[in-house]
Amino acid sequence: MALSAPATPFTYVTHFLAIAGLVLVLVWTLHFRGGFAWDAENKNLIFNLHPFLMLVGFIVIGGEAIISYKSLPFRKDVNKLIHLVLHAIAIILGIVGIYTAFKYHNESGIANLYSLHSWLGIGIIVLYFIQWLYGFVVFFYPGGSGSLRGGSLPWHVVFGITVFALAVGNASLGLLEKLTFLESSGLAKYGSEAFLVNFTAIVTILFGVFVILSVLSEGPAQGDHSYSAI
Repeated sequence: MALSAPATPFTYVTHFLAIAGLVLVLVWTLHFRGGFAWDAENKNLIFNLHPFLMLVGFIVIGGEAIISYKSLPFRKDVNKLIHLVLHAIAIILGIVGIYTAFKYHNESGIANLYSLHSWLGIGIIVLYFIQWLYGFVVFFYPGGSGSLRGGSLPWHVVFGITVFALAVGNASLGLLEKLTFLESSGLAKYGSEAFLVNFTAIVTILFGVFVILSVLSEGPAQGDHSYSAI
């Protein structure tokens, strides 16, 4: 059931929050944390790729993919392809982002998969891929029957929104975890970097809220994918 409100204002706010999240995570990783590197003596530069790729790649691009049917003015088949491709990009960047965390841990002598954030992260990206694969087979190629698509769509939407909400929550949990480690190593609890990380988490949560509001609000009909969320 759609909310009795137009989708357009929600999508505009979503785009604004996406840009704000991009700016905040870049300021944090480039200005405060020293930038990015794939191989470096300073292993923290490797880790910096993780929050950037997970927030911008997995969360922002994934969220934009979810609302593509509401935010893009193209034909249904074009929006469907954009929806699918954006989600594929989100998955790829998410996998690379998770790999950078393992790479940082392995090269720094830190144990892997010991935290709730890491457990949830692995589970979420697996669910995300299953959702994408099911959407590809049923709604894109080879495509299921009309009855299968119709019966699958409500579950497809609910499952997609649930996985996305879990991803947003886990991203915020990861920011909290990293900030806690930094503060235990001497970072000022009321310093500018601590405030920046907290605001990044808040923007991430708000982005997730407005993605969901955009999906659930009224919008232009797009056939059997009007509220799709792979």
